[in-house]
Amino acid sequence: MEKTQELKGLLVDMLKWFHNFCKENSLRYYVVGGTMLGAARHGGFIPWDDDIDVAMPDADYKKLAELLKNAGGRYVLETPDSSAKDYFYSFSKLYDTQTTLVENTKYEIKRGIYLDIFPLVGMGNTEEESLNNFKNIERTNNLLISKVTGLRKGRSFLKNAVVVLFRLIPLNEKQLLKNLVNSYFKNSWDDSLWGGNPVGAWRFKEIMPREIIGNPTIYTFEGAEVYGVEKYDEYLTRLYGNWRELPPEEKRVSHHDYVYCNLHEGYGK
Repeated sequence: MEKTQELKGLLVDMLKWFHNFCKENSLRYYVVGGTMLGAARHGGFIPWDDDIDVAMPDADYKKLAELLKNAGGRYVLETPDSSAKDYFYSFSKLYDTQTTLVENTKYEIKRGIYLDIFPLVGMGNTEEESLNNFKNIERTNNLLISKVTGLRKGRSFLKNAVVVLFRLIPLNEKQLLKNLVNSYFKNSWDDSLWGGNPVGAWRFKEIMPREIIGNPTIYTFEGAEVYGVEKYDEYLTRLYGNWRELPPEEKRVSHHDYVYCNLHEGYGK
């Protein structure tokens, strides 16, 4: 419990730094997913959650990557363009270099604790057009995830067997990742009526009229000032249904699968 609280404190420090950096450089961002839900319902973390998700319109997302390319400092950004052989995420991650975290993937990625930074992209001007575009992206995304996911204790034998079978498919994972990123950057966020995070956990639910995301709007998260979506009730209802109601006790668990975590030693050592 004590370690979880320390982890959350470090993540909030990172979010504060990110918020200030975005303000100083006129970059738009939003807390999204469970972080937006936590801000609206709890004023901070969902009590059983231990991560932070943000999203940025495509132009700002790309500008962030340029600004942090060789910036150095405690926090470093890694993107899908990374040359690292073990980076297969279809979004960016901001890492704390003074910590170490090993995630249970096929390659057991060793970095620091992180903020997930997702792209917000245009998907079309109607729901139908957006769904058709999303389906093409989804096929590649599902294949990539199946190729790089790790085996897990507690997961059914059948699901772990499927993971092993997908690893046998002779497809280059880096090429899949490149194809995926190219496919979701085809339409501009600012020039589309519909859009969202094409690689989010909630799939097509994360694609919606752009006006729901709207302008970055101030919320409080663990005492810190952050930006979130403008029409938070419509956004959260789309993702979670009755978001004001707590889930059953058995579902109040973290969904992350970590092999190792050290909050006092950098992963470069």
